[in-house]
Amino acid sequence: MIPAPFSYEAPTTIDEALALLAASPDDAKILAGGHSLIPAMKLRLAQPTVLVDIGRIKDLSYIREQDAQILIGAMTTHYQLESSTLLQRICPLLPECASHIGDVQVRNKGTIGGSVAHSDPAGDWPAAIIALGAEMIAVGKNGDRAIKADDFFIDLLTTALSAGEILREIRIPKPTGRFGHAYEKVRHPASGFAVVGVAVALQKGSAGACESAAVAITGVASKAYRAGSVEKALQGQQFNEQTIAAAASHATDGVDANSDLYASEDYRRHLAQVYTQRAIRAAAARAK
Repeated sequence: MIPAPFSYEAPTTIDEALALLAASPDDAKILAGGHSLIPAMKLRLAQPTVLVDIGRIKDLSYIREQDAQILIGAMTTHYQLESSTLLQRICPLLPECASHIGDVQVRNKGTIGGSVAHSDPAGDWPAAIIALGAEMIAVGKNGDRAIKADDFFIDLLTTALSAGEILREIRIPKPTGRFGHAYEKVRHPASGFAVVGVAVALQKGSAGACESAAVAITGVASKAYRAGSVEKALQGQQFNEQTIAAAASHATDGVDANSDLYASEDYRRHLAQVYTQRAIRAAAARAK
């Protein structure tokens, strides 16, 4: 289909982009890669009258290590994250997650900020962002605002970003100690989105027991969520098969699971448990 008529704007600075959003607070949409928005516009599920393409704002694309944090610009592409030698060394969950997204074309054009701000319930990045305890930096007319990842994803295609705000940066605490990361995913054969995706970031103590664990799951519910019951079951435990299986059995506690033509609610719950086990096992093995 053909999108509804719209005007196209391509600002080169954040201030220009904010001014354009302020001029059309109810009718403007941000284009940050376009792999979700453009199809929605073609189907007329989204009908913005103003399209603000922030792809020419060079200040929004970067990967930096700063003190105890990793700073990622919102317009950093999936491929840049996948291929970053810095991230492969200090935060391997990000490159691993990026490698699961779409195909080569999508990874070269799509951006982490666009994906996170879209909050697709089957998107890969939200699970990794939550598991890493990230902080989202939004910029608006009143300046910057920090939003914790646990509070950022509100519901289906809904985030804590306010009208007129732009996601500027993602800040991630740099992992320390004996840490292990893993992302395991059941890929939908047609779309490439996650039927179920599980991100795990954990730390081992000196005796090899679980010192801390963060487990986040996408594809199961209307938004990515933190599996707190799994984390609690792992705390202080050794990473043996019995402990991992028992913890993973709580992967969908308190969650209303999605159901569709490809995967029923029961099947999704089963997959969530199986792939939570796999992700925990892989992360634990990598925590040296």
